[in-house]
Amino acid sequence: MNAVKRCDGMSRRDFLRVGGLTALGLGLGDFFHLQSVFANNTLTAKAKSCILIWLDGGPSHLETFDPKPDAPQEVRGPLSTIATNLTGVRISECMERTAAIMDKIAIIRSMTSPLGEHNLGTQYLMTGYKPTPALAYPTFGATVAYVRSQSSNNASGDALTALPPNIAVPNFTGQVSGNGYLPSATRPFSVAGNSNKGDFKDRNGGFKVRDLDFYQGIDMDRLSRRRQFVNTLNAFSSAKDAGEPTVSDPELERAYNLITSPEAKGAFNFSDEPQDVLNRYGTGGVNEIGQSCLLARRLVERGVPFVTVNHTGWDTHQDIFQLKERYPTDRNAHLPSLDRALSALIQDLSERSILDETLVVVMGEFGRTPKINSQGGRDHWPNVFSVLLAGGGVQGGQIVGSSDALGEFPKERPVTPSDLSATLYTLLGIDPSLELHTSDGRPVRVAPDGAKVVSELIA
Repeated sequence: MNAVKRCDGMSRRDFLRVGGLTALGLGLGDFFHLQSVFANNTLTAKAKSCILIWLDGGPSHLETFDPKPDAPQEVRGPLSTIATNLTGVRISECMERTAAIMDKIAIIRSMTSPLGEHNLGTQYLMTGYKPTPALAYPTFGATVAYVRSQSSNNASGDALTALPPNIAVPNFTGQVSGNGYLPSATRPFSVAGNSNKGDFKDRNGGFKVRDLDFYQGIDMDRLSRRRQFVNTLNAFSSAKDAGEPTVSDPELERAYNLITSPEAKGAFNFSDEPQDVLNRYGTGGVNEIGQSCLLARRLVERGVPFVTVNHTGWDTHQDIFQLKERYPTDRNAHLPSLDRALSALIQDLSERSILDETLVVVMGEFGRTPKINSQGGRDHWPNVFSVLLAGGGVQGGQIVGSSDALGEFPKERPVTPSDLSATLYTLLGIDPSLELHTSDGRPVRVAPDGAKVVSELIA
């Protein structure tokens, strides 16, 4: 979405800029050269794609990646800790598989934010910007999809062009719009509905994906006629007023591309996965977060730049022990499921030699209170929490920053969500100072001014 342009392709803002350049002795050709330089203001990407595992509700840092085994009982909680393959580093007892691959992982233990409400915290962590009523900021996935689309030369009609560039599995969190001020085509494409109602898995062991098959009464000819009609209207609108941007139907395009591409549809069918791989992610591949992570791996293999795995149920105000075991011998409680899925994903990416080009991020909107409350749970706590990263140019085998003895505040190396955003964009080859534009032409940096890259994370 750019500023309204004249028929020569220049916006009023650009015209004024040329006038300023003329005073410096630069002409129109110089302007277009500089414009192309700014448009390609990107870095060499260490990561081709990103898988964000979003733990919706705010995971407890004390029960996951920053336990306090020496703290009083009301702080350390009901779970024990386990040693990792890094000397002196311990994490939750439920993260046994993850502990064995800590040499591939980096954990920030000093994340800090002032926003302890779900909606506000989610916006801050997913965009790098503190929320404001004046502007809706795009999430990481939307920004990556937009920037990559501006520089993409792929026109082969393969799965990369058929699959949406920003996909949410099974769906996207409702706390943010997704695309913010960017075009609606960059909005996360949710592949499924509510898995608890049985519409998450199809009869072939893959995902039941909306728009992947024809609706009743709609065949290929009818869909093609509708697409041609929309394109004709677009062309008519464009010819009528060359100054108006072409309006497309991104949802229709997504449906058409998915339905007509066997390669794209194949990403959602797990029938070609070996049984040991399915078991690694979760028995038969049917565990929700395990299945989601497996699909995320299949999507990035096919060139999707950004996949969000949305795992709900981390808002643990009551009985935090349920993170380990909801019922006796329940293997699908949140912590064991996360451990299986995360370790399987990292191992799988590594064995396929694509871990170095796939950035894996695990986070939620904030942490939980240091002290267990009267209901055996923990409440919202944004003052300090943890984020895990692996692959995609991340220097593994390290802990960045620390919290104090009670897990209450940062002790060393505080990192803000803005700093994290600058770091993620840098790893993905996007300059944090790159300016995008709102619909009225207002320039906005992809990461906030003053955001600092966490340099020790970058290999």
